[in-house]
Amino acid sequence: MSTDATADPECIFCKIVAGEIPADIVHQSPTTIAFRDLEPQAPTHVLVIPRSHYPDAAALAQGEPETAAHLFDAAREIAGAEGLGNGYRMVLNTGADAHQTVFHAHLHVLGGRSMGWPPG
Repeated sequence: MSTDATADPECIFCKIVAGEIPADIVHQSPTTIAFRDLEPQAPTHVLVIPRSHYPDAAALAQGEPETAAHLFDAAREIAGAEGLGNGYRMVLNTGADAHQTVFHAHLHVLGGRSMGWPPG
């Protein structure tokens, strides 16, 4: 997969960014978009993605470090809006062995319940 920011016509998240696939969008900025996960793993489970296409968080950090930081800014704003003042988890899976299933960089915001440790 390419590590440049061009949209991938086969990528489901690129299709959400383009408005071709509906999503329950909870946050938008010029560089990010966030929507509820279709298979939530916690009462609050939101995916924060860059509008540009990078296959994983490492590629995003290398190609657009400012946008990578914007994912964390968006997560903080979402956590506040979702009432996650007691805590929340941010997860970035990078690669198939880490259970990344959509190869468009994304950050999971999970909250609304106590989280166990270790994860995974």
